[in-house]
Amino acid sequence: MKIFCVGRNYAEHAKELGNDVPDEPVIFLKPKSALLQPHMPFYYPEFTNELHYEAEIVLRVSKNGKYIQEKHANKYFNAISVGIDFTARDVQNELKAKGLPWEKAKAWDNSAVVGKFIEMGEGFDSNNINFCLYNNKQLVQQGNTGQMIFNFNEIISNISQYFSLNIGDLVFTGTPAGVGECVVGDELEGFIEDDSLLEVSIK
Repeated sequence: MKIFCVGRNYAEHAKELGNDVPDEPVIFLKPKSALLQPHMPFYYPEFTNELHYEAEIVLRVSKNGKYIQEKHANKYFNAISVGIDFTARDVQNELKAKGLPWEKAKAWDNSAVVGKFIEMGEGFDSNNINFCLYNNKQLVQQGNTGQMIFNFNEIISNISQYFSLNIGDLVFTGTPAGVGECVVGDELEGFIEDDSLLEVSIK
């Protein structure tokens, strides 16, 4: 199982971090060990003093594929959820300043949290999905997939040009503006439309 992530896929998020808006998907990976297992606690990592949440729509791959054409890409995922791409922002900024890869800031153990999945049935409009994240009952992020620079099909097709997609792989599709810091004791809750799909406590 692989975890693919798309960076800078919402223009306003790219701007809030001072990044250029990309002209093709920015892809990075997290290892299988990055996935927080169900019912396991999330602990604030010792190597950072600036832990950020990034809420995203997550796709679940349902079919093996390689070199997938964009027009067929919707056949390769069958469920969505909301997830959090936890980021050690101070570590990331230090690495970026040195021109180094930033997996240490993004891909550490338990850095990927995924909620319950919703099956995508007929007539599901993947370009108009509302999602949001609350921190301690306060709305901190909200987005709509129609705001994405690269839609689900474009993402799947692009990834498959470089990596084989396999059943069970996960794709984090990018975070909207509003990312921010979280601390020990925070309670995060993620929604797609009105469905609460994810809850995580920072310990």
